[in-house]
Amino acid sequence: MYLLGAAAALFGLDQCLKHLVEQQDPERFPKTMDHTGGKIKLYRNHNRGFCFEFLKHRPGLVRQLPLCLTSAAGGILCFLSSRKGYRAEKAGYALVLAGGLSNLYDRFKRGYVVDYFSIQAGVLKKVVLNLGDLCIAAGAVILTVKSLFGEEHGKS
Repeated sequence: MYLLGAAAALFGLDQCLKHLVEQQDPERFPKTMDHTGGKIKLYRNHNRGFCFEFLKHRPGLVRQLPLCLTSAAGGILCFLSSRKGYRAEKAGYALVLAGGLSNLYDRFKRGYVVDYFSIQAGVLKKVVLNLGDLCIAAGAVILTVKSLFGEEHGKS
C-alpha cells in the first residue's frame, strides 16, 4: 500500500512542478537552474505528441495508448499488491503508474504534456523531460533488469 502512496506523492510533485512552470512568463525560458553548475536547464515546453512530439498529429492515439498502458500498469500493481514478495516489480509498476498518470492528466486536461528540464550532458542536452518521464524510465529500467537478471518466482 505504501507504493500507492509514493506513486500519488510523485504524481502530485510532478503536477506542482508543472503548475509552477506554467505560471511563469514563457520569455524567461530556457534558463539555467541555480546551484547545478549549469548541468540542468529549465524549459517550458508543451509536447502534444510522444517523445520529440512523435505522432502529435494523432491526438486520439497519443491519449488512448498511454491510457491503456497506464491502466495496465495500475492493474498489474493491484494484482501484485496482494502477493508476498515481488518488491522490485511493485516498485517498477508504481513508478510507471505515477509518471503515466501525471502525463495522462496533462494530455486530457491541457491537451499537451508540460516538459520542464534538461540534463546538460551529451545527447541528453536535446531531451526535455518532466518528473513523470523520469518515473516511467526508472520503472521500466527496474522491470527490465528484474526480468533479465531476477530469480524466477516459484523456483528454489
